[in-house]
Amino acid sequence: MRVSVIGCGHLGVPHATAMAELGHEVVGVDIDPARVGHLNLGESPIHEPGLPQLLASHTASGRLRFTTDFAEAAWFADVHFLAVDTPLDADGRTYDTGRLFAAASALASHLSRPCTIIGKSTVAVGTTARLTALVEHIAPDIDIRVVWNPEFLREGEALENSLYPDRIIAGVTDAGAEKLIREVYAPLLDAGVPLLVTDPATAELAKGAANAFLGLKISFINAIADMCAAADADAMTLAAALVHDSRIGTAGLRPGLGYGGGCLPKDIRAFTTDAERLGVPEMATLLRTAEQINNARTARALDLIVYALHGKPVRDAAITIWGAAFKPGTDDVRESPALELAVRLASAGAHVRVHDPQANTTAAARHPELDYATDLEASCHGADVIVLATAWPQFRHADPRALHPLPTEPILVDLPNDLDPHPWRTAHWTVHQPGRPEAALPTPPTARPNDIPDTSAAP
Repeated sequence: MRVSVIGCGHLGVPHATAMAELGHEVVGVDIDPARVGHLNLGESPIHEPGLPQLLASHTASGRLRFTTDFAEAAWFADVHFLAVDTPLDADGRTYDTGRLFAAASALASHLSRPCTIIGKSTVAVGTTARLTALVEHIAPDIDIRVVWNPEFLREGEALENSLYPDRIIAGVTDAGAEKLIREVYAPLLDAGVPLLVTDPATAELAKGAANAFLGLKISFINAIADMCAAADADAMTLAAALVHDSRIGTAGLRPGLGYGGGCLPKDIRAFTTDAERLGVPEMATLLRTAEQINNARTARALDLIVYALHGKPVRDAAITIWGAAFKPGTDDVRESPALELAVRLASAGAHVRVHDPQANTTAAARHPELDYATDLEASCHGADVIVLATAWPQFRHADPRALHPLPTEPILVDLPNDLDPHPWRTAHWTVHQPGRPEAALPTPPTARPNDIPDTSAAP
């Protein structure tokens, strides 16, 4: 099929590349000429495993190309995916769909034959109906279907999730739209990927509901870790006991710094607003509590770092932060708990050095006041404490014996509970992990010095 993908960011580029891999002819549309130029050279603007190779392959073959021209996309394609960003509005609790509606308007003004517009962006319930009204107003004589097909991509796995999704959801209003969805995704459906066909409102709510539930799980296990720290219990063993229950499952049940990134925090906030708007205040209260628990993670991490410093003032400490991306596998630092922690420590007067295998550049663009180390060994030199904040495998597989002589003090704070502490302790490192007996804080928790300001963004 001939397909356009409008919006070439974290969602659009993997989706356009996947559409080409599935056999479609694809044109990607973006308003940034520089980005389009790089994409046409096969250069990915984001770090995603496997994406550079596949992008380069399909741009070289001519199956995938990029343009800034909406008229070209309207002329070329019969199926148009909307994959533009929907950030939070100025209120911090609802989606700003301005870019989405601007893209749909620009496309509709050039349409001259029947087509299907498929929304991929994360939106509030009711958006499909509003978008349908818009394009019908702009192009009243053209038969245009609007379908909602929410994305469930996980950064760091976006291409894999596009090519091997665990489900496809399509919110349609007629049998013709369902037939087209089945044609677009035929290779995936033939491979056994389940298709859930529903109404647009259910499809719109599905993404927010999925992220809200994941946020609840993450906040739950982090609150459990706080209880374990106070009780001198082991949160990781407790989590292992929970996941043996098939009703609970394993995803999201690892104590750590909490959730972050460009999707999960904003989707939970917007879903909370949807719950309030739809008259379900109990759900809104539940989600706000999960947010509060998540927002407290940085303060808990600071407690543990102060504890690990053994009385040395934070303002005099050399602290290395391993990780800047909000999760491993990506260079995205939007709402990164690791970077927030680094900024708060630096604001308290600590000398902070950051090392991330992929996100040094994106982190430095946002926070040039921090120091950045280009390799693991350089990041360790002279550190009073090393804080693992993002669970990259490079840190998990580091050699504790080789690194032992480099810091001033061989002290490691493993915030995501990602390391096996035994090899590190055998190599004479002091290891602290939140919610585990070796890292349990006194009750009440050790008071943080007043020189650590709260610079976190308001929820």
